[in-house]
Amino acid sequence: MEAVPRMPMIWLDLKEAGEFAFNAAVKKSAVNVPRDFEGCSTLRKYLGQLHYLQSRIPMGAEQEAAVPISWTEIFSGKTVTHEDIKYEQACVLYNLGALHSMLGAMDKRVSEECAAGAFTYLRDHFPHSYSVDMSHQILNLNINLMLGQAQECLLEKSMLDNRKSFLVARISAQVVDYYKEACRALENSETASLLGKIQKDWKKLVQMKIYYFAAVAHLHMGKQAEEQQKFGERVIYFQSALDKLNEAIKLAKGQPETVQEALRFTMDVIGGKYNSAKKDNDFIYHEAVPALDTLQAVKGAPLVKALPVNPTDPAVTGPDIFAKLVPMAAHEASSLYSEEKAKLLRDVMAKIEAKNEVLDQFMDSMQLDPETVDNLDMYNHIPPVLMEKCAALSVRPDTVKNLVQSMQVLSGVFTDVEASLKEIRDLLEEDEAQERKLQELLGKAPAPQGSSPPPPSSSSSSPGLAEVSKECSKYLEVHEKASFTNTELHKAMNLHIGNLRLLSGPLEQVRAALPSPTLTEDDKQVLQNLKRILAKVQEMRDQRTSLEQQLREMIQKDDITTSLVTTDRSEMKKLFEEQLKKYDQIKVYLEQNLAAQENILKALTDANVKYAAVRKGLAEVEHKWNTTVQTLVASYEAYEDLMKKSQEGKDFYTDLEGKATKLLEKARAACQASEATRQQILEKEMKKQPPPRPTAPKPLQKKPLELEAAGLDTGDLSSL
Repeated sequence: MEAVPRMPMIWLDLKEAGEFAFNAAVKKSAVNVPRDFEGCSTLRKYLGQLHYLQSRIPMGAEQEAAVPISWTEIFSGKTVTHEDIKYEQACVLYNLGALHSMLGAMDKRVSEECAAGAFTYLRDHFPHSYSVDMSHQILNLNINLMLGQAQECLLEKSMLDNRKSFLVARISAQVVDYYKEACRALENSETASLLGKIQKDWKKLVQMKIYYFAAVAHLHMGKQAEEQQKFGERVIYFQSALDKLNEAIKLAKGQPETVQEALRFTMDVIGGKYNSAKKDNDFIYHEAVPALDTLQAVKGAPLVKALPVNPTDPAVTGPDIFAKLVPMAAHEASSLYSEEKAKLLRDVMAKIEAKNEVLDQFMDSMQLDPETVDNLDMYNHIPPVLMEKCAALSVRPDTVKNLVQSMQVLSGVFTDVEASLKEIRDLLEEDEAQERKLQELLGKAPAPQGSSPPPPSSSSSSPGLAEVSKECSKYLEVHEKASFTNTELHKAMNLHIGNLRLLSGPLEQVRAALPSPTLTEDDKQVLQNLKRILAKVQEMRDQRTSLEQQLREMIQKDDITTSLVTTDRSEMKKLFEEQLKKYDQIKVYLEQNLAAQENILKALTDANVKYAAVRKGLAEVEHKWNTTVQTLVASYEAYEDLMKKSQEGKDFYTDLEGKATKLLEKARAACQASEATRQQILEKEMKKQPPPRPTAPKPLQKKPLELEAAGLDTGDLSSL
């Protein structure tokens, strides 16, 4: 990217020291250090001198010279006191790590060294029961947070230095890996209870960062594909980056403005890259766009290093101020034995972490959650959202009736309006037909239908008919438009009325209407077998964690200083070998646990293959179930809208009905006036016609001439 937006980092508070019967001046300068790198140096020197003191004076737990030592626990603010000089060392180490985290969160992020070293040394060399903030879970969380943030600093530097896209992608992917480990720790219920209120804030920030740096990783994979002219891959990587960034934006709600600005900036970059890449591929390159899961996953590159902690390094601690108190031989031998124990722990942990990584990747790819692998229980209950709608309708029993009645009233008014408009139209057509007949009788050519009416001198139509015709046309147009809306409203009502009746009915009918899976005995056996193997996986995880914790506790409690004092230097190696044999049994248990993983995962793979068809069927039923629920909820939510629109329709048609009724009366009156006018014209025309001409007498006619002239038949005489 042209610039590198920054995300905020998490830093840890320093512990506050309390009682410790040590030189006041030394104590003050060691616990109230400045918040800079000079403060880190002071803490290292103090730690070293405490180590020298411990090697000479029995100030450990339950030893003769032990004195009370008090520090404030970070999360609760309580004062915790132990009579053990190692507690003082542990708290100083914690503050060393916390101070490094504070300095690392400042603006100058130029070093990839991080605070994880102090927390790692604290985790591996000290008991975890001193206080909550130094428990094994919290220290693991701190280590992964610090490694992730250090890798984040390195990522910023790499982008500023314009390093190769593939390297930047791997560095960013490693940031994601570290933060995923931290997120797993944050999601642990025990860790969450220890952290208290800050757990949610940290988790939300870390989850957002996981998606954000995953987007950065795929952005640079897309840039690498662009450099290699793999234009189809470029599109899918940029699309994936855009999807992950959108997820990060969703999770960033409530984050400070600096985060929002960084997300907006990154969206501009990724969005522009994606749109350009897609357009180029659609119109120029026409390469097939592969599915993301067919491409090789981006493997993280862990390039950060934890600051090493060596309490006895003279370059750090300065001169040993207790050098004359006790011989160093026993202390040196104890340090060597501690290193042997640390080496043993590192070897075991390397195997455990390797197996855990394989297990995590395998389980992520399977996407199998033991708690919801079949999800059958949800089909036995009506979901709360639907129960809420049923409950709401139960106190409104006339819901469906009101809706139907409202629509019936609307239909009645609609029909009345349509009948009135039809009658008006029929009256106008009848009047027009009568007018044409009149014109034909008067010997005039009939005017074409729909043409302008004749002038008043020759037309019998009432002047009001033209106005009626115009108004009728307007009402018909409005009615036609409203008729479409009315039809759509009826369709919507018919769509939802059945669902509303269902929701208003007995709950058994609602439950019966929801889809549910039908499993054969073979299907049930497949599910049972899969659950059994998933339980084995969890059992293996729990046992592995327990054995690891036991090993750490054994190493922490393993102090052979008394034996070293009485052992000749030449016998030290043999003593170490004999003492380390105490760990053989737990190492065997761990080896068996790790070896069992391959067989368990193979069995899980086979079980998952058989589960595929069942899983597909369950997924389809779940989709139908969700769709049905959403449809029923939508019908409930549509009720008020239907009632509102129905009322609006009634109001509209009631108004239109009044106008149509008045117009009908006006049309009738105008048509009557027009008919009367036609009758007057007809009578006038009849009076203007001359009397009929006399015809010549026929030879055989017997009528008297005067009778014929009068138009009388001779037969009429007999009646006189």
